[in-house]
Amino acid sequence: MAVGTARDHGRREQRGGGVNSGRFSDIRSGPWLLPGHDGRLLAYALVDQTVLRWTEAHPGGPDWLGPDAVPAPDVTRLAVVQGGNRYAHLLGRRVREERGGRLAVDFVYSIQYQAGRPMTEWMSVGSPQTKQSPSERTGLPAAAVNTAGILHVFAPTADGRMVLRREDAKGRWEPWLDLKVTAALDTPAAVATSAGHVELLAPGRTGALMWYQRKPGAALERGHDLSVAVLPGSATGLETSPGRVTWYLTDMRNGGIVAVRAGEWPIPLGGDPGDGRHAALATVLDGHPCTVLAHRDAEGRVVLGVCPAEDERNGVWWSDAGTACVGDPVLALDARGRVVALAVTPDGDLMLARQTDARGLVLGDWISI
Repeated sequence: MAVGTARDHGRREQRGGGVNSGRFSDIRSGPWLLPGHDGRLLAYALVDQTVLRWTEAHPGGPDWLGPDAVPAPDVTRLAVVQGGNRYAHLLGRRVREERGGRLAVDFVYSIQYQAGRPMTEWMSVGSPQTKQSPSERTGLPAAAVNTAGILHVFAPTADGRMVLRREDAKGRWEPWLDLKVTAALDTPAAVATSAGHVELLAPGRTGALMWYQRKPGAALERGHDLSVAVLPGSATGLETSPGRVTWYLTDMRNGGIVAVRAGEWPIPLGGDPGDGRHAALATVLDGHPCTVLAHRDAEGRVVLGVCPAEDERNGVWWSDAGTACVGDPVLALDARGRVVALAVTPDGDLMLARQTDARGLVLGDWISI
């Protein structure tokens, strides 16, 4: 299976005219890349308490509009998730100074319903603070939107708990719910499946802590922990077959990438990843269901991997994607079903590469948007 860049294969993707570009030296969170309701891709990044948003001018590109700037006062970190209705949910970790100089942390969110349209005002999700768990030590959240459009917000607390707040069927927030652990570390990862179930993985002191739902909308239950030492912030979940989630993460015991599914042993994938999150995407290549992976390696390069869906044991084809990056690269499918990779270069450029018509996975040249 071919995997690489157009330059590797003697091909070049032409850049369209009218592309807006810029340099962003202080991206605090992101980027993210999502398909909008009309097929146009949306890119987001958090820069200096401002959400920047780019929108494809036409489905499939190549031109982009923006960036549009949306103030995000006191928001220091951001997560962007999407449900089946393709609404974009932006979840921010907000840090404000209280009397006496103490810091208070809570969560806020905003929704973009349609590509190119304004976002809603920021709304508060609140804080899971308790006397034993001061809010300034509340960790980075994860979020998922199930098939009913219900947003689930997960957050680790200072005392190792994992808490959940979600909307009810009428869109009202339920109280914070303690998921009954005391060994959770920072930066969980959540997935909503096409069957309506939500699953959660959290790095723990002795392994990966797991939760699942028996049916859509039910309470989350503890699953069997996974025997991997998850690097906090590295885990990504992907629905690799209907209702079945594969987790891709960095195992701190050996420094390599592993794939793991409930009830199975972890599968080593090799690689030399950096300290960021892995991107994972399900697509069809040459008529076969495949998984595409991306990460920033230890040398700061974007690396792509391809394997048949749920067949990681037979090997992953890894390739240098042709650019250095900071932060985490991300993946999405455009309106024509082509794989699109997005990354921020060390110079602060937001760069994009799109799959060409070559067999396998071959990316065109990286262009600034």
